[in-house]
Amino acid sequence: MTELLSAEEISQRSNQLSDWKIEGNKLQCVKIFKNFVEAVSFVNQLVNPAETSQHHPDIEISYNKVIINLTTHDAGGLTEKDFSMAKEISALK
Repeated sequence: MTELLSAEEISQRSNQLSDWKIEGNKLQCVKIFKNFVEAVSFVNQLVNPAETSQHHPDIEISYNKVIINLTTHDAGGLTEKDFSMAKEISALK
């Protein structure tokens, strides 16, 4: 099992992610797109990184808005896996 990060580690890592915020025991990012097609196209880009790392985000789509939540469910909170995946997602266009 992956180890949970301490509050200090979470704070340090979250400071390096400008478009993410801590929501309880999750990292959350909200992306707004021009329309539904662009939102879905972005979500489709998440498939390969998620499958490669075997770490899958929770995703909500509401027309042009995509909400991404990351947490390590089996660890019960935030781990290095979440911050690594957040960096990969942030690099997508």
